[in-house]
Amino acid sequence: MDHWAGVVLAAGQGLRMNSKVSKVLHRVCGKELIRYPVELLRDLGIPRILVVVSPGNGEAVLRLLGDRVKYAVQPAALGSGDALQYAREALQEPTEHLLVLNADVPLLLPGMLQQLMRRHVAGSYHMTLLTGRDMIAPDFGRVLRDSGGWLVDVVEAADMANTKKLLSSPEEVNGGIYCFRAPWLWENLSSIEATLSGERILTSLVAIGARRGDHIGGVVAADTDNILGVNNRLQLAQVEAKLRQRIREQWMMAGVTLLDPASVFIDADVTIGRDTVILPNTMLLGRTQIGEDCEVGPGSIVRDSSTGNRCRITTSVVEGSTLGMDVRVGPFSHVRAGSCLERAVRLGNFVEITNSRLAAGAGMDHFGFVGDADVGAEAHLCAGMVTCNYDGKQKHQTVIGAGAFIGCDTMLVAPVTVGAEAVTGAGSVVTKDVPPGELAVGVPAKLKGPRPARN
Repeated sequence: MDHWAGVVLAAGQGLRMNSKVSKVLHRVCGKELIRYPVELLRDLGIPRILVVVSPGNGEAVLRLLGDRVKYAVQPAALGSGDALQYAREALQEPTEHLLVLNADVPLLLPGMLQQLMRRHVAGSYHMTLLTGRDMIAPDFGRVLRDSGGWLVDVVEAADMANTKKLLSSPEEVNGGIYCFRAPWLWENLSSIEATLSGERILTSLVAIGARRGDHIGGVVAADTDNILGVNNRLQLAQVEAKLRQRIREQWMMAGVTLLDPASVFIDADVTIGRDTVILPNTMLLGRTQIGEDCEVGPGSIVRDSSTGNRCRITTSVVEGSTLGMDVRVGPFSHVRAGSCLERAVRLGNFVEITNSRLAAGAGMDHFGFVGDADVGAEAHLCAGMVTCNYDGKQKHQTVIGAGAFIGCDTMLVAPVTVGAEAVTGAGSVVTKDVPPGELAVGVPAKLKGPRPARN
């Protein structure tokens, strides 16, 4: 791969998306379109990757991809041929071969590109296209071959109504993925003539090369779904549906049970351990990691969170949090961002946790709220208990010691500490610290001596 460089064309305006967001930043299965070709090139082992952006999306793409790739800015949307002129300047070091991808083709697979690259090199082609047959693809240009099967032209979709060439041509479309012998490409880019709209289209090189007798090759994709692109919201949804099905099949083959696959949504960056069961109407989103032997659902949402093994999340929402092994959540609970539930923590019905740590074995079996708190191991939080963490201007921390027992409807007015093995009586409003092992009751709560002995 040392003789290859990769270029991703991401400077198109994407007007048909009808969006304030650049097309390449729209997401498919939780991942921005632009990330798919960039990560694919990296997986192939291509050492140099360059992304051509526009002035309108360059900063956003840079924030997303960082310094993992190089960049070139195409000042005006004057076509793919024009974009490669700027790519040539930004690549700096010479390369023997160039792989060029559009930024809106998220279904491409490594094996398909490897086949294209091998055929390109083995056939000593100057330019090689990835094409598709038997597709309903009105946005794709049509590939024309001569009687010997050699590529002679590509007719863009906008020009098809004005040409008769297609009448004698089989239905073959251009997938928008190209291999080039780089010196040949740089030599011929200036030969591309502008269209009436001022654009210089890369596919013009097919006709230019054919007239010169250069070797122009075409590789037909075995699965044409993999070259589907995104130009509007309808196509975005169609591509997402295909990719979601691929993801579901991948995890089922890896040992994950989906009881009703069609009702389960799993994003591209999610990982799931073996023998986990995903119940119907469940969504695993973002960079979620689910351990082995877990059960998630029905009707659960887990976003950007991780779980240990043997966890159960029942009809609940977990966001931006970490769950240790053997944790139980739900039904109808919400674990919000910044929370950590350590081993064997249990949350029952209608519990909300935010920005808090619950140490091993702590539990809250019934409705209540814990925010900005540090809860010790084996602490028991009874029904209706609330940490009053917000004073109207800022939030404050509550500390509950190991083995503490917080009675029903207790209000802990932060900042406050309840010591290890301490007890609060039902309905207490705790405004001052409770020493370890003490009992506090009343409104406001007052100390009543050591906690009662346990039975």
